[in-house]
Formats: sequence, structure tokens, C-alpha cells
Amino acid sequence: MFTAYIVVTVLAAAANIFSATLDFIRFKQVLINMAKAGVPESWITMLGALKGAGALGLLVGIRVPLIGTAAAIGLILFFVGAIITHLRAHDYSFGLAIVFLLLAVAALVLRLASW
Repeated sequence: MFTAYIVVTVLAAAANIFSATLDFIRFKQVLINMAKAGVPESWITMLGALKGAGALGLLVGIRVPLIGTAAAIGLILFFVGAIITHLRAHDYSFGLAIVFLLLAVAALVLRLASW
């Protein structure tokens, strides 16, 4: 079980680091998607920082379980908020947010199961 937790956690962290990097460099497609969802461009750096902090927390959580648990919960809340934001804007292009949400849920479930 612990091996599955490590694999899923590293995958979730890598995905969030990649996403945060795209936010930091203001990748064109990210700007387009954020605009469709009604998210101001001024928020993108902060959203990237939150994803990066969540990813770092997941990795630290491999050694410090409470931090990993908190990071997974934070990412779950982040991506639930992202999905709600898209839905409120009548923008249904949130498939990647669902994938990120599922990765965070899997990391949390496996973290709790491996305690």
C-alpha cells in the first residue's frame, strides 16, 4: 500500500508542479482558460503558488504524514473550487481539474490507508 501511495503522491506532486510552472510563465492556453472561467489574470501567480505549495506539501508529507494529509486536503479544496468556478461561468472545459482532483483524493486516501 505504501508503494502505491508513493507513486500516486509523486505523480500528483509532479502534475501540480507542472501546472504551477505554466501559471508562472503565463502559458497562453492557461490565460485563455482562466479568462473563459472568469478568473482575473492577476490571480494566476497566486493560484500557481498554491498549487506549488500543495505539491511541496505532498512531497514533504512522505516523511511527515500530517503535512501530506493537509496538503492533499488543500489540493482537493483547490480543485473543487476550480471546478465550481468553471461551472459558475458556464465553462465546461474542466476535465484536467477533475484529473488533478482525483490525484489529490487518491493521494489522501492512500496516505490515510498507509498510516
